[in-house]
Amino acid sequence: MIGISKLYCGTVEASDPIRYGRRSKELPSHLLQFSQDKRPVMVWNVTSACNLKCVHCYASAGKAQKELTTSQGLELISQFRDYGVPVVLFSGGEPTMRRDLPELIDAVVKSEIRAVISSNGTLITSDMAKRLSDLGLSYIGVSLDGMKEINDRFRGVDGAFDDAMRGIYNAMHAGIKVGLRFTMNRRNVEEIPKIFDLMKREGVARICFYHLVYTGRAKELMEEDLTHEQTRQSLDLIMDTTKSMIDSGINAEVLTVDNHADGPYVYLRMKEQNDPRAGDVLELLKMNGGNSSGLGIGCINWNGDVYPDQFWRNHVLGNVLERPFKDIWDNPDNEFLMKLKGKKDHVKGRCATCRWLDVCAGNFRARAEAAADDPWEADPACYLRDEEIS
Repeated sequence: MIGISKLYCGTVEASDPIRYGRRSKELPSHLLQFSQDKRPVMVWNVTSACNLKCVHCYASAGKAQKELTTSQGLELISQFRDYGVPVVLFSGGEPTMRRDLPELIDAVVKSEIRAVISSNGTLITSDMAKRLSDLGLSYIGVSLDGMKEINDRFRGVDGAFDDAMRGIYNAMHAGIKVGLRFTMNRRNVEEIPKIFDLMKREGVARICFYHLVYTGRAKELMEEDLTHEQTRQSLDLIMDTTKSMIDSGINAEVLTVDNHADGPYVYLRMKEQNDPRAGDVLELLKMNGGNSSGLGIGCINWNGDVYPDQFWRNHVLGNVLERPFKDIWDNPDNEFLMKLKGKKDHVKGRCATCRWLDVCAGNFRARAEAAADDPWEADPACYLRDEEIS
């Protein structure tokens, strides 16, 4: 996760996370990516049920499957609390389809863990939004992949865009911070300016631009990922638009997600522009540490399986119904997990000799495995040129 507004536009300085001691439990949410202890943000896919049919769903969600019971979920939350998990992100499927979601959110908040939701937004009624707000939910990220026509084509259901917008309005009216989630690919890259316009027009405070990860149903879209040149152009557009918004007084938070080559790219662009903050940005990128799968982020499936991240669903580290979460996450006998926690020592190809390895940490291993059938090969979505990494 690369904060464009934080880094390129200077809304965060290198001294800010240091002021809090860089401890996960002490950092405010906008500085959490710079934590030093790397307690994992946990994505919890609480259900496989979903009312939409998104073509790029990493979980291949649809019908409900066996899920952790409420009591099992509450026990898991207590384990998160004891381990020091700073954030639980409820996802799915569509998490709002799970009836006991409010009870689970309440338990997370009472455990002094930040509770956030990743949703398609279509089922967030005004009553639900008020209840979630009363529980202390911190944030809802709503997925939109373009305006009405493009978005509904991605979602596989007519009317999904309008329903999502109603959900966004309901959440904002209830006082919940709302952000947009946009997955970039060749089918929708031309929609980026329109999504920015929507964000400004509706007063949405945050937007995350996701790079495509080739897992779940999204594996069928591998050939429709952006070319390296399209990725560079998109990052330039995102940076320029974000700067224009910040300069005009709009307090927007803009991030890119799932491609840590974005960090060096931002730094190199600032250096080329003789930006005096370039060195400060490099320091923040080193604090970020790059890809954190199996270390600073993890995933719990609806059946209790533990994954290194939400996309890497073919590597099961254990199941919380069989072993406590801590014993799974810190298991020294799991060779794959231990390699993942020190992935910089195991990456191959251009990643192994890249001068940005300490900043990027080898980028997204799940994408490398999907493309090359080897989790340690170079990430094919790295768009940095040879002369930029040598």
